[in-house]
Amino acid sequence: MKPVSAANSVEKGKNLMEQQTGTMRTVFAVGAVSLAAMLSALTAIGQTSTPAASARLTIDAGNIVSPVSPMLYGMMTEEINHAFDGGLYAEMLNNRTFRPSWQGIEHWDLVRRGHADAAMEVDHANGPSQALPYSVKLAVKDASAGNEAGICNSGFWGIPLKGHTTYHGSFYAKTSDDSVGPVRVRLIHDSTGAVVAEATVALHAGAWSQYQYTLTTGPTAASTDNHLELTVAHPGTVWMQLASLMPPTFHGRANGNRPDLMEKMAGLHPTFLRLPGGNYLEGDTLRDWYNWKETVGPLVGRPGHQAPWTYWSTDGLGLLEFLEWCEDLKIEPLLAVYAGYSLRGQHVTPGKDLEPYVQSALDEVEYVTGDTSTRWGAQRAKDGHPAPFPLHYIEIGNEDWFDKSGSYDARFGQFAKALHRQYPQYKLIATAQVKEKDRDEQPDVIDDHYYKPWGDMLDFTHHYDDAPRNGPKIFIGEWATLSGGPTPNFGGALADAAWMTSMERNSDLIIMAAYAPLLVNVNPGASQWGTNLIGYDAAKSYASPSYWAQSLFAGHLGDGIPKSAIQGAGPRFYYSATVDSRQHMLHLKMVNAGDKAQSLTIEIAGMHSAGSTAKINSLHAATYEATNTLANPDGIHPVESTVKIGGTTWTHAIPGLTIEVIDIPLH
Repeated sequence: MKPVSAANSVEKGKNLMEQQTGTMRTVFAVGAVSLAAMLSALTAIGQTSTPAASARLTIDAGNIVSPVSPMLYGMMTEEINHAFDGGLYAEMLNNRTFRPSWQGIEHWDLVRRGHADAAMEVDHANGPSQALPYSVKLAVKDASAGNEAGICNSGFWGIPLKGHTTYHGSFYAKTSDDSVGPVRVRLIHDSTGAVVAEATVALHAGAWSQYQYTLTTGPTAASTDNHLELTVAHPGTVWMQLASLMPPTFHGRANGNRPDLMEKMAGLHPTFLRLPGGNYLEGDTLRDWYNWKETVGPLVGRPGHQAPWTYWSTDGLGLLEFLEWCEDLKIEPLLAVYAGYSLRGQHVTPGKDLEPYVQSALDEVEYVTGDTSTRWGAQRAKDGHPAPFPLHYIEIGNEDWFDKSGSYDARFGQFAKALHRQYPQYKLIATAQVKEKDRDEQPDVIDDHYYKPWGDMLDFTHHYDDAPRNGPKIFIGEWATLSGGPTPNFGGALADAAWMTSMERNSDLIIMAAYAPLLVNVNPGASQWGTNLIGYDAAKSYASPSYWAQSLFAGHLGDGIPKSAIQGAGPRFYYSATVDSRQHMLHLKMVNAGDKAQSLTIEIAGMHSAGSTAKINSLHAATYEATNTLANPDGIHPVESTVKIGGTTWTHAIPGLTIEVIDIPLH
C-alpha cells in the first residue's frame, strides 16, 4: 500500500494501472467506499423475498483436480493506524523516549502541585545510550511533600486500567544529588483525581541507571481515563529517558503484546505473518528503511525510526518480537528484506552501492534461522532466544512496481544470487515481474496487491481462473475490499468472501494471501487508512464482519479441490469447495452477495453415507452497510446450525446478504 501524506504523491482513490504478471490490474489507494449509491440500482430491482431462479451445483468429492495450498491464509502487518505503538505492542506510555517537536515534548506535561516551581526541557547532550543520547531534564527549584513537581503522560488516547491488576514500569534516570528523590509514581484517574495505584522509587546519584517498579490496582472500575505521574518532593535536577508502563501481556512475555488482539489474530487461523510489512519496510526515504539491526537487543539500544505513516516508531516491537509473535501464534514468519527502494522514489544503485543492503539481508536471515555457532544466531541467543525460527519464504522488497527507474530487475537479481548461494533452501518472492534471467535471479513467487471497491472486487473473482500455471506462483500479499470504515461493513465482507472463493478455487497458483491492513486504532487521529480488519481503542477491541468471513474460510480449509460446476446461479452468487482428506469432510463455502435468496440443488458424488448431518456456519446482515463497532462489537457474527442431508442430492436456499460455510461428512 502507499501512504497518503506529504511524504508521497499517491492520491486517495487514484487508479494505479500497472503492467505486472502479464496482465493489467487496477490498484486503488486508501479510502472507504460507501455502497449506498453503488447499490441503488440493485436495491431498486425489488425488495421481495422471492428467491432467484434455482441453480444446480454439482461436486465430485472423489475427483481432486488440484491441491489446496496449506499456507493459503496468513496475516500482513505494518506500523499504520497505530498498529504497533498504541496498538498491539502493549506499551502504555506515548512517546516514552521524550522525542521533542515544535510543540514541545509531545504527550508529556509538566506537573507542579501547590507552590512547586519547576521546568522541563530536552537535554540533547545527555542520555543513557548512543541510541538515546538525549533526555528530558526536570529542574526543580522548589518542592516539598504535597507540593511535588514532575512530569505526566496520558498514554495512547488514555491509559487503560483494571481492578486487581499489576502493571510493571521502569525508567532510566540520572541525578547528581540523590536528595531530589525519591520518585513517586502514581496512576491517577483523570476526572476524579483518585490515585488508582502508586509506588516509590529511590534514586541514587551518579551515572544513568534503570529503575523498575510495580503498580497494583485495588477494586477499581475498568477505565481508560487515567494518566501516569512521576514526581519528586525536593529541589534538584533529574534527567529521565525511556519511561515504560506495561500491562499483563499475551503469554506473559516481557515487552510483549496485548492479549485481546493476539487472541483475535489466533481466531483468524493464520499460517504465516508477513513481516515487518509493506511500506514500513521501505520508509519514505533511504535513511528511513527498516534497519533491523537497530530493532534488536535491549530497548535502550534501539533509537527508533520514522515510519512512513507520519508518526515515529519506537521499535519496541522489533525483529525478535515479530518472530516471537509468530511463535506465540504457532505460525511461521514470511520475512521481507529491504531491497534498496523507498517510497519517495529513491533507490540504491545496483552493484557496489547495494552490497551493504544485501549483506544486511543475509545477516537477517542468519538472525532468524542460524544456530548459536553463527554470529547472528549467537546474537539472537544473547537477546533471549537460542532456538532458531522456521522459515520458508523470503520477500525481496515491497511494491517495487512503483520504482520508475527500472532498477528492480538488477536489484532483485543481486539479492537473489546472494540468497540462493547462501540459503538455497528458501523460496524467493519478487514484488514486481522480473525479466527473464539466470535461474539464480528468478523468483519463485510474485507478490500481487489489490485494493478495490465493492463492485470491482466482485467482478474480479475470475481474474486468475485462466491464468497460466507455468510461471511463478502467486502471493496476494495485500488485498481488501474498500467498503466501510474504520473497519469493513457487511458489503465489504461479502465481496471479501467472494474473492476468497476465487483464491481457494485457484490455490494451486495462489499459494498465500494476507488481508491488509490488519489493525486500526479507532480513536480520532489514530487511523491513516479507511478500511481495516480489527478495530480497537486503548481498552477494547472488536472483530469486523470481514474478520469473521476470514475466520470462517481459514478455519474450514481442506487440502484438495474437487471437480465442481454450477449452472443457473444469480450474478452475485459465489462458491468454493474443498475436501479435507484427513477428516473426510467437504467444506462448501457459498456467498450470496445479492439481496434475494438463492435456491440450489446440490449434488455430491463421492459421499459414502446415505444420510448425514452437516454443520452450517452462517454470517448474515440485513443491509450492506451493517457493521460492528466498539459500542456494538457482536452485531454481526457467525451463527451455527445443522442441516440433515438425506442423500447425495438435496435442496438448499441461501438468504440474500449471506455467507455460509457448510461442513459435509463424506463418510
